[in-house]
Amino acid sequence: MTKKKVSPVKSYILKNGEKRYEFPVYLGIDPLTGKQKRTMKRGFKTIKEANLALARIKLDVANGTYQQARPETYQEVYELWIKQYEKTIEESTYVKTLSIFKNHILPAMGAYKIEKIHVDVCQKHLDEWASKLKKFRMVKAYAAKVLNFAIKRGYIQTNPFSYVDLPTNISKKAIGADDESENFYTREQLVEFLSCLERESNHKAYVLFRLLAFSGMRRGEALALTWNDIDFTKNELRINKALSLGKDNRLYVKSTKTGVARTIKMDDKTIAVLKEWKKKQQQDYLKLGFNTIKPKQLVFSNEKNEFLQPTRLRKWIIHTQSKYKLATITTHGLRHTHCSLLFEAGASLKEVQVRLGHTDVKTTMDIYTHVTQKAKDEAIMKFSSYIENVVDEHTLTTFLTTFD
Repeated sequence: MTKKKVSPVKSYILKNGEKRYEFPVYLGIDPLTGKQKRTMKRGFKTIKEANLALARIKLDVANGTYQQARPETYQEVYELWIKQYEKTIEESTYVKTLSIFKNHILPAMGAYKIEKIHVDVCQKHLDEWASKLKKFRMVKAYAAKVLNFAIKRGYIQTNPFSYVDLPTNISKKAIGADDESENFYTREQLVEFLSCLERESNHKAYVLFRLLAFSGMRRGEALALTWNDIDFTKNELRINKALSLGKDNRLYVKSTKTGVARTIKMDDKTIAVLKEWKKKQQQDYLKLGFNTIKPKQLVFSNEKNEFLQPTRLRKWIIHTQSKYKLATITTHGLRHTHCSLLFEAGASLKEVQVRLGHTDVKTTMDIYTHVTQKAKDEAIMKFSSYIENVVDEHTLTTFLTTFD
């Protein structure tokens, strides 16, 4: 019995629900590199159309007359661009970029013919992103990069994203409850949060979250911290690296976000908490068969004494906030909390910028603006109270003079 041949043509669904067909094809050996050449053809409306195109390509390849056309769709140009872009950025940034395209850009624009994309199409998708994404400007910027690449390769003449209008009337859904302006604790809320954490059996979580709140470190910086980064004599922390997520969910250590190391002073209580945790870590991990008395020992590690998954912190903070019915902020919100409380304590803009490792003072200023709103509210209350008191005194004086 003859074995039925499996067709390489497969179907896929567009964002609008329409079905399209695609197929991989072998193009022979590249004479320049000696390697096999393969490509993916997609966008066919019927399986018959796809099979016909496949047969033609196979025939041309067999006859040696096949000439691969330039990329036709946004998806095809993206695949060329991302290979080049990967060489210019950190691995963690590459992973985030893949996610942005997979979740937002390619489902919307991937099937478009590159030369048919015009400003109205770009405006339509920008408006869609703005209606549901807080960082829609970043998504637009990435989408535009692919078209800039197409210009450099001569596929198109201009980038239609250059002519779109950025939406100003953003829906509440896009900026909603997770707006970073609310992503920090007041002094009283922070004290309550740490107090609740201290009651829990997870001592590692208490030490880690206290360190984040009292240092302003980024999560990745804290998870890459080793004991030789801490000077217990001078009460100082040396922040020179960060844990990040690479390809295939691989955790690796890289430089800080800005690429610049910094040394910060710590308070006596947090240093004492860290000293206590170092002793407890040695005892607990010795039972698991790990010797943690070494300079490059991680301050915070998992049960195998390896990098702690960043997602664990999210689970810990949500558990505590839910159990004790606390106000909700993210782990990154503790960094904002530290920044805002520094301002409330009277620290200067430059001092806060240096301590948090902001290269751009605008980042520090954004948080400062959030914090000063509280001061503005208090100021107007004082003003109102003062005016009312003055008015009352004037009224009383006027009233009394009528009896003179």
